[in-house]
Amino acid sequence: MSIRTTHRALLSRLLPDDKLDDLAVRQGQFHTVVIGTNRVVCLPRSRAAAARLPQRAAALHALAGLDLGFRTPEPLLQSGTHGTDEAPFLVLSRIPGEPLETEALNDAQVVDTVATQYATLLSALAHAGTDETVRAVLPHASADRWRRFAQGVRAELFPLMSVSGHLRAERELTALDSLPHLTQAVVHGDLGAENVHWEWEHGLPRLSGVLDWDGVTLSDPAEDLAAISASYGPELLDRVLTLGNWANHGVLTRIAAIRGTFALQQALYAVRDGDEEELVDGLADYR
Repeated sequence: MSIRTTHRALLSRLLPDDKLDDLAVRQGQFHTVVIGTNRVVCLPRSRAAAARLPQRAAALHALAGLDLGFRTPEPLLQSGTHGTDEAPFLVLSRIPGEPLETEALNDAQVVDTVATQYATLLSALAHAGTDETVRAVLPHASADRWRRFAQGVRAELFPLMSVSGHLRAERELTALDSLPHLTQAVVHGDLGAENVHWEWEHGLPRLSGVLDWDGVTLSDPAEDLAAISASYGPELLDRVLTLGNWANHGVLTRIAAIRGTFALQQALYAVRDGDEEELVDGLADYR
């Protein structure tokens, strides 16, 4: 049964100007998102994701108050506001545009345009990390974050892996031991291609906004650079690093170590949220 059927009354109230059967529905790791004309409705896929909705709304309010040079979703309404017993939800403003198609990067001018805007985006997030209002609202990455992550993977995911999967995961976890503890920049945490929207003007893409700030923290920008690398490959990453003056061995080492954990991060979140589909996908190369 579709989400438009199971939550029809709620969606009709939250998206009164839209025809529900015509709306796009996208499923992320933590939320199912129903996309209306001017707003979107986020429906958490687990109790854990529902419990994080207030924190997510607070982070988005803080980001909306900054001049980042691109749009972020603005919280408009969330469950519990009027004391109803409806399913948990968060209504956000819709960011225009669409994710960039990989084929568009076959054009060298498009690569330069996209890389320049990614470098500007990351610089804006680094500057936002100095704003005391933002630092008071956003979570700071803990000093033992990667150690606790490794412990969680070994305890919760290793029993689900093959012997070769153990060996692969152990190599990836060992690489985390050398990561420094950095909290100077705002880090999106999932800056993959699907979360960055673009609009086309005069034959070139213009960054219109960034979605899905569930994992936002004050942390290491190498996390977002790793997501760019995973989405678009080394050529675009190298261009972004050069434009941002980040091209040094230390950054490259951190990017590689963090990128190596992406599937394990997905699987660990999934096993804790009880999301079997995401768990199977995250562990596909470890079984």
